Amino acid sequence: MTGVTNWRSSMKILVVFYSRSGRTKKIAEAISKILKCDKEEIFDIKSREGIVGFLSAGTDANLRRLTAIKEIKNNPSLYDLVIIGTPIWSSNISTPIRTYITLHEEGFKNVAFFCTRLGSDSKKVFDGMKNLSQKTPLALLELTSREVKRDQYLQKVKEFIKNLKEEIVK
Repeated sequence: MTGVTNWRSSMKILVVFYSRSGRTKKIAEAISKILKCDKEEIFDIKSREGIVGFLSAGTDANLRRLTAIKEIKNNPSLYDLVIIGTPIWSSNISTPIRTYITLHEEGFKNVAFFCTRLGSDSKKVFDGMKNLSQKTPLALLELTSREVKRDQYLQKVKEFIKNLKEEIVK
């Protein structure tokens, strides 16, 4: 496989994400648009809106709790690659994504991860996602909230996709 087109057309890819503020969703949409692949937003049954939602999100993430999520439409085991995106909550994986990975860990063939963050380092989050999924990610993408808010993320998204391609065609 020599071209990006061949790489994309030969693989079935799913972008899965949770987004409380819309920033992680913005990145997921950019990735799925460039890759022309399926995407799935994870919805938490528990309200995460407002200051109370924000505080409970941090508490639940710190305690590594799981949550109830709405039923998914796309079975991750039917995809060659699942790209999973999460905001960082209190230096941890968001609770809805922790739940998603826990529920589907046995179905992942290949994974890649991305996150949006305010100040936290993403290494702990990516390590946690790797441990939960029991898969080494093919590529990682970390974006600050400021980069997303100012629309300064596209180059990093393209680099992430380039890194993914290089890993897959090895």
